[in-house]
Amino acid sequence: MSTTAASSSSTSLFQPVPVSLRRGAAGLLLGVVAFFAAAPARADLRLCNLTPSKVGIALGYRDAQGWVTEGWWDLAPKGCETLLRGALAARFYYVFAVDYTRGGEWNGRSLMCTRDSEFTIRGVEDCLARGYDRNGFFEVDTGEQKSWTIQLSDPNQPAAPQP
Repeated sequence: MSTTAASSSSTSLFQPVPVSLRRGAAGLLLGVVAFFAAAPARADLRLCNLTPSKVGIALGYRDAQGWVTEGWWDLAPKGCETLLRGALAARFYYVFAVDYTRGGEWNGRSLMCTRDSEFTIRGVEDCLARGYDRNGFFEVDTGEQKSWTIQLSDPNQPAAPQP
C-alpha cells in the first residue's frame, strides 16, 4: 500500500475467501486495493460492507493493557459501522469477518481469540485452552492516521469509489 500526504482517512478493500478456499488455505486473502479520501468531520475506525451479504465483524487491537479482541458487529449489506470512536491510538488493527449470507470469510495470518457470541477477550495466547476459538485476522495498517475506514468488497463486483 502507498499513502498520500495530508490524508486523515484511508480506505482498504478486502475480498472474502470462499469456504472451499479457506479450508485449504486459511491464510489466503484475496485482492487488496487502497483508496484515499478526504478527512471526515470526526476521527473513528469504521468498517463498511460493500457486499450484498450480511457480515459479522471481529476486531483485534493493542491498547495500554495489551491485546484485545472484540466482536461481533453485524453489518447489513451496503452498511457501515463505527468500531472504535475517537482518534485512533494505534497504527495496526486486525479484522476477521464472516459472510453470513453466502459463506466464506475475510481472514489473515494474525491469530487471535474469538467466540461465537458477543465478546471482549484480553490476550491472544492459548485461545483454545482458555475456551475460545482461534481465527486468523488480517492486518490493517492505518499509517498512524487518526481516522480510518475499512471496506469489505464483494469479489464479484468492482469497487465503487467513496465520496
